[in-house]
This record gives sequence, C-alpha cells and structure tokens, in this order.
Amino acid sequence: MAEFEKLLPAFQAAYNKKYPADRTLDGQARQRRAGAGAKGKRPHWTDKLLFIVVYQKTNPWHTMPGLRCNVSQAHTNDGLHHLWPVLHHALREMGQAPEREASQVAHNHVALEGPPALAMDGPERRRQRPIDATQHKEHDRGKKKTPTDKHILLVNAHPSTVISLGPPLAGSRHDKKAAAAVPIASPVNATRAKDPGFPGYEPAGVRTAQPKKPPQARS
Repeated sequence: MAEFEKLLPAFQAAYNKKYPADRTLDGQARQRRAGAGAKGKRPHWTDKLLFIVVYQKTNPWHTMPGLRCNVSQAHTNDGLHHLWPVLHHALREMGQAPEREASQVAHNHVALEGPPALAMDGPERRRQRPIDATQHKEHDRGKKKTPTDKHILLVNAHPSTVISLGPPLAGSRHDKKAAAAVPIASPVNATRAKDPGFPGYEPAGVRTAQPKKPPQARS
C-alpha cells in the first residue's frame, strides 16, 4: 500500500502531462470543458492506477480486468493502451523504470547503489500462439508446452530492483545466446550472479558466480 501511495502522485502528474485537460485523447482542442460528457468506468486516479498495475503484475486475459470493471474486452484493451504509457512515464520520472539500452546500464543510478552485486536471469512469459507454424516452432521451447518470449534481466541484489530489461526474444533461444546477443554493460568491478542457464558466459571486466549442480543432479 505504501508503494502504491508513493506511485499515485507521479502517475497523476504523468497522466496530466500525457493527456492535458484542454485536449482530447486524439490531441485535438476541446470544444467542451474537461469532465463533460459520459463518465468512464474508472473515474478516480486510484482506479486507473490499480487497473494498469494489476494487469502488469498478473498479465491476465483481457476478459478478467473487464469483468472487474464491468467493461467489454474491447474497452479493456483500449484502457490498457491508454494507461500503459502513463505508468511507464511515471516510473521513469521516479527513476524506477528499468533501462532498455544495455549500453547505459553501467551509468544507471540504480546499478551504482550499494556494492556492485548484480544478478541476471532469462525468465520467460507466455505469448499468443503464432499462426505461422515456423514462428510457433521458434517460440515453443518444448519444455513448457506453450509459446513464450524471453527477456534477459539484470537485477541489483541489494535494493532488489530490476536495472535492465532486454528486448523480447524467442523463448526457444538459450539463455547464454540471448545474453550474448545483447551485451549488458556493468559498473566497474561488478560481480554478476548467474544460474546454470549461462554456462561459459564470462563478459569482459565482470566477475561471475554460478552455482554448481549437485552430483545427483548431473547423473
């Protein structure tokens, strides 16, 4: 709740900047005063923020947030596209948005907080099944029986904050190859923990630590 209340003023400021009161959603000058006309299903700032935060956290089908807010699937989709840029801008203004440019990670203020103890991983998220059979094979890892996308994440271990979010890659791509495709610059003398999915991944100027599998797991 404290994090939500801290984010709310930044979200409100970002919304007013993205969608000024004297302009319509299309950017045209308003013919009527702001607030006239039909009222939306999410009239309050808390409703808007909760709607987009819950969706980003749980990634449900569009029908689920639509049922909670009593709106159709089409209106849910419009609302998500309407509010997502606002949330991203608010997080960026607060310095909480992950870095999208891998070359800028070494200068990110979150990466420089505390000892340079970082950790990386290649989590996967479900995606819609591609219609093209070739694309489906590329995104189907085979292990989870569903098409997925993969992102390479870099986390600062002490504030437990995501520093870098890599571009979406096919879920079938190996973690090591995905990390090599988008090299992430790290602060000087940083240590980077990695899971067994990154064997032999040793970026220059970075000390890595990888846990070893127990003998019974290797046999």
